[in-house]
Amino acid sequence: MLGWGQPLSPLTSSLCLPLPGFRRWLCSAAAAPRVCVVGSGPAGFYTAQHILKHHGGAQVDIYEKLPVPFGLVRFGVAPDHPEVKNVINTFTQTARSGRCAYHGNVTIGRDVTVAELQQAYHAVVLSYGAEDNRVLGIPGENLSGVHSARAFVGWYNGLPENQDLNPDLSCETALILGHGNVALDIARILLSPLQLLRKTDITDGSLAALACSKVKRVWLVGRRGPLQVAFTIKELREMINLPGARPVLNPADFTGLEDAVKDAPRPRKRLTELMIKTALEKPLEKPLETVSPREWGLKFQRSPQEVLPTADGSRARGVRMALTRLEGSGDSAKAIPTGDMEELECGLVVSSIGYRSLPLDPAVPFDTQRGIIPNSSGRVEGVPGLYCSGWVKRGPTGVIITTMNDSFDTAQSVLEDLQGGVLDVSTSREGFGAMESILRSRGVRPVSFSDWEKIDAAEVARGKAAGKPREKIVDLQEMLRIIGPQPLLSDLCKWLLLVPL
Repeated sequence: MLGWGQPLSPLTSSLCLPLPGFRRWLCSAAAAPRVCVVGSGPAGFYTAQHILKHHGGAQVDIYEKLPVPFGLVRFGVAPDHPEVKNVINTFTQTARSGRCAYHGNVTIGRDVTVAELQQAYHAVVLSYGAEDNRVLGIPGENLSGVHSARAFVGWYNGLPENQDLNPDLSCETALILGHGNVALDIARILLSPLQLLRKTDITDGSLAALACSKVKRVWLVGRRGPLQVAFTIKELREMINLPGARPVLNPADFTGLEDAVKDAPRPRKRLTELMIKTALEKPLEKPLETVSPREWGLKFQRSPQEVLPTADGSRARGVRMALTRLEGSGDSAKAIPTGDMEELECGLVVSSIGYRSLPLDPAVPFDTQRGIIPNSSGRVEGVPGLYCSGWVKRGPTGVIITTMNDSFDTAQSVLEDLQGGVLDVSTSREGFGAMESILRSRGVRPVSFSDWEKIDAAEVARGKAAGKPREKIVDLQEMLRIIGPQPLLSDLCKWLLLVPL
């Protein structure tokens, strides 16, 4: 079977004719190791990149459940951080490589099983990330007005499944539970001047909602203290310097911390010193009309116990917090409730306490407690030929470079197993040739990388008209309409006969 809209490399050996104009490796394609990567975020692309770079004959197919690639680089990175998205250029080069093919709009575990992938490929790497969020596990968590950070970020970043989130921004105070970079991202988006957001790739729908927002105060709440915050200095400084919003930090929260961080690692020391400086800085005397209309602050040693409902029980009106004290020090410090309580009034609650991976397929081992696939250096325990990389391998922590190094580690395991004969490549595998016929029989229409480039061009054109880098398309059916009808096999055969070689 032939794959659509991809390089000629995946053609089956029956088409390996010694014709001029075909690439050298076409005729040896049947003997080449075929590797499948599930997930097209940073983990998937970095895994593919490393294998392709260090094995001159390997062919890699990347599968993605959405029509569009790049995972959290597209749907997780804040719209006002375009420099972080530059890694897409590297991923695009990988996808355009003659030995790599992208197949979007294919859900592994539903459209195709992992066992079927294992039959078609010499190695299968699971890099599908964390598709869920950790829950608070407290009363009122499901009230209207309470959202996970994952859903809220997906909403303003154009993740199709979150486009109907419709958060109510008619309140003055929002509460974000968590002290990580994602929590700061959300606070910044809620308080950013519209003229800044209009120049980003934030979705049109979320921009319209933010234009009507009444939110003018955002509290970021954590169970532990200033020495345990997970955000980094870059994001904190960005928040402190946000136009039209002033930081509100309580100096009492930082008493004695200057001495405590003297011997701390430099990043932690600099971060703490910036918080102390901000807390102690006296606001400049300004005329009343020039005082920042919006504000944000950090609250420490408070653990959420209950989301409080309005009188009619229809939505959130606040959060009851247990005050805590710390036992231990540094990153290992534990928050212990003191018995005292406090209520914080708010109309919007965003829980930013972490993402969570889910099991993909009954055939794949999964540690539900840790939310990862049990593995050793990316080799899935008890399943030869199956690997994992990224968050589903180590848990949802770290930044893109962490994922890069982690993915290179898994890719190295694949390469070692190819070199050492652990993976038997003496028998050829069909790769996407086998998958394409299965998908067709099940009514699934795969999306190639050239198909994605049509969506990309449409988004960029729409963005240009609005003065933005792009206007993300958030409707799956609209994406498929832009791509156009899928070519018939007979059409491709005619093309092969007519194309000059």
